[in-house]
Amino acid sequence: MNTMYNRAPRRRGTSVRVFLFLFIISALAVFAWYGYMRFIPNGEQVAPRYSSEYPIFVKGKEAELGAIIENNEIKLPLPVLQQALGEDKPIRYEPETGSIVFTTANKVLHLKTDSLEGTINRKPYGLTIAAETSNGTVYIPAELLKELYGLQTEYMEDYGIITVLLPGDAVQHAEVAPEKGADLRTEPTIRAPFMESMANAASVRIWEEQNGWLLVQSASGIVGYVHKKDLKLTAIEKVPEPAREPAFIAWKVLGNKINMTWEAVYDRKIDTTKIAPMQGVNVVSPTWFEVADDKGTIKGKADPAYVKWAHREGLQIWALFSNSFEPERTTKVLATAETRFSMIQQLIGFAEMYDLQGINIDFENVHTADKENFVQFVREMTPLLHEQGLVVSIDVTPKSNSEMWSLFLDRAALGEVVDYMMVMAYDEHWSSSPKSGSVASLPWTENSLKRIMEEDGVPAAKIILSMPLYTRIWTEKKGEDGKVQVTSKAVGMEAVKSIIADKKLKPEFDQAAGQNYVEYTEDGSLNRIWIEDDVSIKARAALVRKYGLAGAATWQRSFQSPDIWKTLDDALKKKP
Repeated sequence: MNTMYNRAPRRRGTSVRVFLFLFIISALAVFAWYGYMRFIPNGEQVAPRYSSEYPIFVKGKEAELGAIIENNEIKLPLPVLQQALGEDKPIRYEPETGSIVFTTANKVLHLKTDSLEGTINRKPYGLTIAAETSNGTVYIPAELLKELYGLQTEYMEDYGIITVLLPGDAVQHAEVAPEKGADLRTEPTIRAPFMESMANAASVRIWEEQNGWLLVQSASGIVGYVHKKDLKLTAIEKVPEPAREPAFIAWKVLGNKINMTWEAVYDRKIDTTKIAPMQGVNVVSPTWFEVADDKGTIKGKADPAYVKWAHREGLQIWALFSNSFEPERTTKVLATAETRFSMIQQLIGFAEMYDLQGINIDFENVHTADKENFVQFVREMTPLLHEQGLVVSIDVTPKSNSEMWSLFLDRAALGEVVDYMMVMAYDEHWSSSPKSGSVASLPWTENSLKRIMEEDGVPAAKIILSMPLYTRIWTEKKGEDGKVQVTSKAVGMEAVKSIIADKKLKPEFDQAAGQNYVEYTEDGSLNRIWIEDDVSIKARAALVRKYGLAGAATWQRSFQSPDIWKTLDDALKKKP
């Protein structure tokens, strides 16, 4: 037993030594592997792989689609361009007709695929290579994009790589610092294979940084990763912007506000001899033009005698152009570049014929599906009207959930294009409203303005507050079922004054609406009127001053009372 007892400690000691030996060997192996992975670079070289024959790189990232090379000229795919340039440099392609429309702040270029002829601002424009379609994608000559948008392209023949540089971009350059050069790797790690060995002082573009590694593009066009310790920053490349023509300066009243009134023109011409002086009014907008058919023919009701009168009075004429409030017709005329361009041509012709100073666009009752087409129409129209010296304004309703009267309006996009936006702040309670109420209460009016400025980013300097010169007489009568039936009719200011005088009514101020109010009983029905008068007009003019708006507009002149023009003019000019 003693012999067995004495052997046990020797076996335990041996086991411990073996364990320690194995532990040390394992630790050394792990440490060696870590050092290998951490400090020993991968020496494997691989060829760069791309998804197309002529890959396109934008900001160091390969685009999903490649380019087409024809006679050493580059054609770029439209989806890549739309993503790279963004919505502020829109390009519109219509596959049904092959039409391509490019718009800038002051140019509109019309082309068709497979054609070397086009028009720019209605003048002939020739190309050396045509746009084309391939596998359902339209490809556009890069040289054209440089001229219009300042987009730069570089073609590296060795690898067929096209680099797209966006105007205004600032790209950091660097040079390889180590004397032995640096390897351009597929991933941000030394264990990734490399695609190219770059010599000392070789120049690269830097696109982004990732965990101490830089995504760079070499002179050969290959994009990969280099550790930032291997590079030395040099110059910053500034991609030039295209040459810009002077921006159009919309007409405004120095030291004062725009004060416009619409002139509703129906079947009869306006007898200008019966128009009393309108103190402060400086723009009139007669409702002269409207879309007459599905082909975009514009029906005109312009009157040379009215033109002569307005100019004699020192008034600008911003003639109104409407879609006749016909939704199906509107869909058809906005759908193609041909019909849109036809309407623009007609408007320019009318403007020249009648010596107009502006066009006021009033499209209402439009399908929400036509939202984008409407914006495109305004984008195509505005530069061409500006070229003729015409002010472009557009009428928009306050924001609501109404599909046909509000949701089709992209106020943010439209506000970037037009000179002025008339916010038609009326019909809070409309003609067939089930509930009586103000046509435009003051809180509702102010909120309508704020939403468009805050939510859609339309500058106050572009907004014109459009206010009603009419109100509604609401008639509330109980039916046989005991429910109150509500009807209304629109009346002008003088008609309301007559009712108040004839019935010896005493207006009371409705604090919630911010305007005067009367009611009376007639034929067993309750009649209610929220009054448009000096009080309401002064309050609306105060909003114009409060928010620094471009001015005010009134719908429409014939609803006036003669004294309201002085009230509005004085209120707009009132100093804080």
